[in-house]
Amino acid sequence: MQKNGKNRIPFRDLGLIDYKEAWDLQERTLDEVVSQKLNGGGTFPGGGQVVYFCEHPHVYTLGKSGKNQNLLIPDGFLKKINADFYRIDRGGDITYHGPGQIVGYPVIDLEALGIKVRDYVSMLEESVIRTLDHYGIGSGRLEGATGVWLDAGTPEKTRKICAVGVRVSRYVTMHGFAFNVNTDLRYFEYINPCGFTDKGVTSMQQELGRQMDIREVSGILRERLQELFQVEFITP
Repeated sequence: MQKNGKNRIPFRDLGLIDYKEAWDLQERTLDEVVSQKLNGGGTFPGGGQVVYFCEHPHVYTLGKSGKNQNLLIPDGFLKKINADFYRIDRGGDITYHGPGQIVGYPVIDLEALGIKVRDYVSMLEESVIRTLDHYGIGSGRLEGATGVWLDAGTPEKTRKICAVGVRVSRYVTMHGFAFNVNTDLRYFEYINPCGFTDKGVTSMQQELGRQMDIREVSGILRERLQELFQVEFITP
């Protein structure tokens, strides 16, 4: 479906949702998009594509190339801090999801949008960089690592504010990014975030010294994603 020359993609804010429930939803959506591609020759108009935003209860996820030792606590301690743990099929190592974080799961057909797979992660990162710039927070990329970082040029100060890890199947994406807005950063003390032992983690709240309006930040981020992907989000 197009409007003013732009493809229109449904957007859904799932609110606070269990990680496994959101993972299963992504899998079903991806299967639908791929099925329509194979049977109908394309995903526009329609095609089942969706961009999901959500928050999760405390959970750690380990990517397919990750190392178990980057989770620094035993299973019993996970229960004490009310956190779950999943080994999943995205790229990357271990990360944390929790309340106060904007988690984005685009399930979109890169081929239909004319986006190269190697550019996709960069576009996700750029959407967060531009969102942070709106709030006066300078950020960028770190050579050899995914995600969005602050003070990437100063090793002793380098800290991550957004993790990115994706899976692409027949040019259809799932998983995505985790953007720290009002995140409880203490939960990162129990892991080596993304496998790093010498890099810090931060949030917008930490950098600006105030509680952020997460809905406002989400709205800005949605606008930046639409600009970069040259699409229009619609609410089903």
